[in-house]
Amino acid sequence: MSTNLKPVLARLAAGETLTDNEAEDAFGTIMSGEATPAQIAGLLMAMRVRGETVPELTGAVRAMRQRMSRVEAPPDAIDVCGTGGDNAGTLNVSTAVTFVLAGLGVPVAKHGNRALSSRTGGADVLTALGINVDVPLDRLPGVLRAANCAFLFAPRHHAALRHAAGPRVELGTRTIFNLLGPLANPASVTRQLTGVFDPIWARPMVETLANLGSTSVWLVHGQGLDELTVAGENSVVALQDGTIREFTVLPEDAGVPRAPIAAIRGGDAATNAAALEALLRGATGPYRDTVVFNTAAALIVAHRAGDLRDGAAQAARSLDSGAALAALDTLRRETA
Repeated sequence: MSTNLKPVLARLAAGETLTDNEAEDAFGTIMSGEATPAQIAGLLMAMRVRGETVPELTGAVRAMRQRMSRVEAPPDAIDVCGTGGDNAGTLNVSTAVTFVLAGLGVPVAKHGNRALSSRTGGADVLTALGINVDVPLDRLPGVLRAANCAFLFAPRHHAALRHAAGPRVELGTRTIFNLLGPLANPASVTRQLTGVFDPIWARPMVETLANLGSTSVWLVHGQGLDELTVAGENSVVALQDGTIREFTVLPEDAGVPRAPIAAIRGGDAATNAAALEALLRGATGPYRDTVVFNTAAALIVAHRAGDLRDGAAQAARSLDSGAALAALDTLRRETA
């Protein structure tokens, strides 16, 4: 049992908040295996009931980053991912965006996991596509250079989180850990397009990333999804060179038609993998439009597009030229 956490727990029970340094110490204690399951659960629920703060998120992410297995990446690398937790069961959007970006020469260090709250996670669909998500860590920089993309399988990079796994499962509800994954990319990218399951967390997550040195970020939420949707209006909280602003975007801004969320409903890993490969081979429809829309936003974040229409045109070229499919084939080969 950690005696260091006892006074912290007493303060949290009284409704107090932690500074970033205090949160870093507390989560460092958890991730070092020095806290009991009861202490971990108590800390997580006290924060959840009161509401996690930006300093607490910042300190927790620092503790994660100090203990993660890092991957070298180009300075212009980008991450495209979501928090999960929208329970929508859609086709894999950010995974498809990864290949479209790679086809345009944008290096993507994609952080992800197997299905946790969704039916099919990024690691599940990549495995079904014949990609080895367990490639030795020391090979990942070479994979990223060759394919312009690499998948950073979260459990291998954040082994310290295993100490909180039991309490998280037993609690069975959202905790601060659901917000931390997209904030702790193992390649230390400073540019990212990230979807969030609840728009209330978009600004706190952007403020946290700003505290941690990110320079170009879009945190997005679309009609209940942790990504941009072609179903209607989307909310965005953007960070650019220290300035944070909030706005909305529509599918029409990227020149793509609207469609209901049900039009991109997915299934198991094999189903979603088949749809993703069909997309890269030229399939059209709402799935392509959704991927083009999200890629357009990612290209703005990556400083490769001036607006959504420009980004959408580039995304379409990556798909239509076969460049996105070639990126998938290269990733298969490089991870074999």
